[in-house]
Amino acid sequence: MVIEDREKYVKQYNDSLHRIGRITSVLMIIFLIAVPFAIGFINHVSPDPTGFASGIAKVGIIYIPVAIVEFLVYSPMLGAGGSYLSFITGNVTNMKIPCVMNAKDIAGTEDGTPEHEIISTISVATSAITTTLVIVVGVVLLVPLQPVLNSEVLAPAFNNVVPALFGALGLKYFLKSPKIAVVPLVLMSVLCILVPAAISQTSLLLIPSGGLALLIGYVLYKKDKL
Repeated sequence: MVIEDREKYVKQYNDSLHRIGRITSVLMIIFLIAVPFAIGFINHVSPDPTGFASGIAKVGIIYIPVAIVEFLVYSPMLGAGGSYLSFITGNVTNMKIPCVMNAKDIAGTEDGTPEHEIISTISVATSAITTTLVIVVGVVLLVPLQPVLNSEVLAPAFNNVVPALFGALGLKYFLKSPKIAVVPLVLMSVLCILVPAAISQTSLLLIPSGGLALLIGYVLYKKDKL
């Protein structure tokens, strides 16, 4: 009886998450598209169709695969509620994912469980609220903090916040499965050293590196060496 009640409440919770998530996602897409068109309508201007199509094609060829890869990679980590909130509020890679992974480790939850779903949703919501408050404070203090933000001494630190954050988070997972992690890590590191332009295409590099890690994991599993 307890198990049946648990499953019923979990189903109700997930159904409500998907219903609210779909509605808010559609509304956000409409708002994002409507704002530039509304500004153009008010100011009696519109983009050149040829230039618009050319711009969409140049951006789309990069960001459409990135969007697909990020959805496939991040959704299992974020859960349903965390995914809806993350993809609506943004800063998925540099804010939401680290927050979820840290919360998961503290709470000791496993991916795909109702407990992780709840922890993930709460952590992403907290991250979004905190980010908003920090932005508000930053806007208010933008002028007084201008000398600090433009300091040449602090510039390298600002440029390496995300790599340092993910390096610290990633090390723990690399150490858990070094046999799987070492080859993709070394190959991607060598690639980024030899081709610095590849550093800005991290999401695209997830495809070959993730595929290689899955292949290595499958081979080790077959050989019973994990």
